Amino acid sequence: MSLTSHTVGPSSARATPTRRRHAQRRVTAKSSPQEAWIERKLGSEVIETKSLGGSQWASFSSHTLKDGREVFVKTSGKGPEMFQGEAAGLRALRAAGGFVVPEVYGAGVLESATARSDSFIAMEFLNIGGRGDQGDFGDALARMHLAEPSHEEAKKGMFGFEVNNTIGETRQPNEWTDGWLEFWRDKRLMHMINLSRDAKLRELAEKVADKRLPEMLRAAGDVKPSLLHGDLWSGNIGTVASKPSVFDPAVYYGHHEAEFGMSWCASFSPAFWEAYHAKIPKADGFDERAKMYKLYHYLNHYVMFGGGYYGQCVSILKELA
Repeated sequence: MSLTSHTVGPSSARATPTRRRHAQRRVTAKSSPQEAWIERKLGSEVIETKSLGGSQWASFSSHTLKDGREVFVKTSGKGPEMFQGEAAGLRALRAAGGFVVPEVYGAGVLESATARSDSFIAMEFLNIGGRGDQGDFGDALARMHLAEPSHEEAKKGMFGFEVNNTIGETRQPNEWTDGWLEFWRDKRLMHMINLSRDAKLRELAEKVADKRLPEMLRAAGDVKPSLLHGDLWSGNIGTVASKPSVFDPAVYYGHHEAEFGMSWCASFSPAFWEAYHAKIPKADGFDERAKMYKLYHYLNHYVMFGGGYYGQCVSILKELA
């Protein structure tokens, strides 16, 4: 199965609208803008192109080169910021080690692109298998969270990332911030509240931000910047040659516990948690903070999809307040 043509949806009673269309493998005609870019960049002729379906906001394709390499490409009618953020995130994850992550060849705007396909990201095509051993995955994730940051700002204790990116199709601001409390409050919680445009959610969120957030984070101790995948659910997890692999990230440096905000769609097993906490022990207040970190993703799903996510957001905010 190809990278990001993975179509497994979240295995949760709260059915999340699927983010990907099933792949439809068919050979397409040559001479597309992405083929021309690939040939210039990689110096080899494209001899076959296949459509691999897509998501709600992008189309996927694979391109086989004469020299035997295979390239995975996403294109979108949206601007290039989404793919440029993904490219920076994949490069950071690859540098951190621990996981098999595709090499990025480039991202930006295609020349002679149509209005429906004006931005792209091109990367190494990986044969993604199932999730594999969850203990191995938990160990790899802990090692990534403990890795020395590759960005100077994070080495100095700042939170954020080199570029803004997206969580799903929602803009995710990542301006470097000195403190985790300020980053989480302003760039995550209240950012989503602003996008929701809902007075009730704002009233509840302001109570949590003013009164409960400082208490919850004090219990965590000294929070240091960890490189986070940022959107770790079952559809973004797999294996390559039996080694743990992750893809489709929303990367930033943050509190390592924030990585589990999508755990309601990830089905992490006891073996995963045992391996992870063997390297990073569970801190006091973990379970309460877990609700706060899940709230961000529930809010994002409400912003993107509406519907039943609103009630879940209200419920979590009331619990935390």
